[in-house]
Amino acid sequence: MSGSRLPTAALTLKQFLQRQRVLGLYRTMLRTIRRVPDPADQRYLKVWARDEFQRNKTATNQDAIRMMIMQANDHLEELQRSLALAGS
Repeated sequence: MSGSRLPTAALTLKQFLQRQRVLGLYRTMLRTIRRVPDPADQRYLKVWARDEFQRNKTATNQDAIRMMIMQANDHLEELQRSLALAGS
């Protein structure tokens, strides 16, 4: 029984940390969307967020991923500001 016990497609530490960051961002976005008062808007935003993350799920270019994380953070901050102004 020789060899590594890691799967052949194991993530590097940098990839693992980036993946955790993306998953945390997705969770935070979904939690924030739950604060939207209108159920129709909630559904729309939830579908939009899920579709965006799904569409970019297979991205491997580190620069592109960093850019997408920055864009997602910007969208999240904008939503949080809108909710704060609305008093939710």
